[in-house]
Amino acid sequence: MTARIAPAERPYEPDMEETLAKLMPDGVEPLLLFRTIAREPRLFRRFMAGGLLDKGTISLREREIAIDRACARCGGEYEWGVHIALFAGAVGFGADEIAATVAEGADAACWTPRERLIVRLVDQLHETSTIEDGLWAELAGEFRDEQLIELIMLTGFYHMVSFVVNAMRLPPEPYAARFPA
Repeated sequence: MTARIAPAERPYEPDMEETLAKLMPDGVEPLLLFRTIAREPRLFRRFMAGGLLDKGTISLREREIAIDRACARCGGEYEWGVHIALFAGAVGFGADEIAATVAEGADAACWTPRERLIVRLVDQLHETSTIEDGLWAELAGEFRDEQLIELIMLTGFYHMVSFVVNAMRLPPEPYAARFPA
């Protein structure tokens, strides 16, 4: 697969070089996604400001369930694969959890009841762009308001990321996971 838009090339603007260097572990080239958006520094800065990869109101594992599920539902294999490669081990995802992020439904045995609610939230937002009252009541019984806001925003943000990577046809990073067959 060939990307539709070429990434920015070095030399980057000095502040962009510094920003890109901070985003990745030592020795890992900045993501093709980041370098492509960096062609327009204003958009890149706005994109990074909305990233939600900071310490939030939910656990890292819960965040990754929402992100991976949102990317999978959108067919955003590029971003899903990066997150699986970089975060799956840190959040305790084994083969079952990885497969469950792309499987139909929220009933995988590997998810706790709370995690199933996250999968249902992502699925319902993806399918209807809202959350029906019954699911909302279940979510409100388990999550604080701030956590629900974060989960909804994560889902929306990673829908946008999936739209970007899919529309630009970004090829997978060399180390990224691929969707299970």
